[in-house]
Amino acid sequence: MKTKNPKGLVMTGSFRSAGMTFYLRQGQVVARVSKSMERRCNTQGQFVQRQKMRHAIALWQMLKEPGTPMFTERKTAYLGFVSLANRMAVVYVPKSQNDASLLLSGMPVSGGTLPPVKESLGEVGGTAALLTNLKVGDMLPHEELRLYTATQRLEGKTPRVRFKMRRVEVGEMTEVDGCLALVDSVFADEQKGWALVRVVPSAAGEVRCSSQGLVTRCTYYLPYTTDGAFRAAAQSYGGLTA
Repeated sequence: MKTKNPKGLVMTGSFRSAGMTFYLRQGQVVARVSKSMERRCNTQGQFVQRQKMRHAIALWQMLKEPGTPMFTERKTAYLGFVSLANRMAVVYVPKSQNDASLLLSGMPVSGGTLPPVKESLGEVGGTAALLTNLKVGDMLPHEELRLYTATQRLEGKTPRVRFKMRRVEVGEMTEVDGCLALVDSVFADEQKGWALVRVVPSAAGEVRCSSQGLVTRCTYYLPYTTDGAFRAAAQSYGGLTA
């Protein structure tokens, strides 16, 4: 279909609208159907990458619940999160659970320039604890500690990770071999994960933080990493293409 260039309309390229592509040829606006009836290519590599991105987006939506996530090394916090989340294990879920999220060890909760806290789960005096390598003398002026807690839940038939965040006072912590630890039976929970983030706010409103990932005992995600899970998820999207 061709139409004359309407008076006052300036076109320097092409644009799409309502399934049509419009472009200028020899002074005339040409319109062609732009909707493709071809099956979307879905090779194994493409499917794996789409599953990675699907999960990263689902986790990002959950991570935003306690407040704006801190990832300061990219143009946006979202891009900072995705670049780190792309390194995680791939989990496969069917199309019907597209917004599912799973608790993974190492999942990033912050990204910044402060020295990271090395964390592990253990015990102090027989009580579960979040152990760190942080010493009181390492703390910077005006530094805060923020504890992120992730909880794996089954909401209906869909697994989701929910997050909470709170500020931790140094006085709450126990010194173990010269390093600080949070000691509480909650750290034995196998459906939770934690990350302690160093934060230094400035008067200008900027925030410096450490890069931290979750430590967890949770293994709920494992059935979603098997060959069977991969095949079932791929089939729910119409199968793979060559």
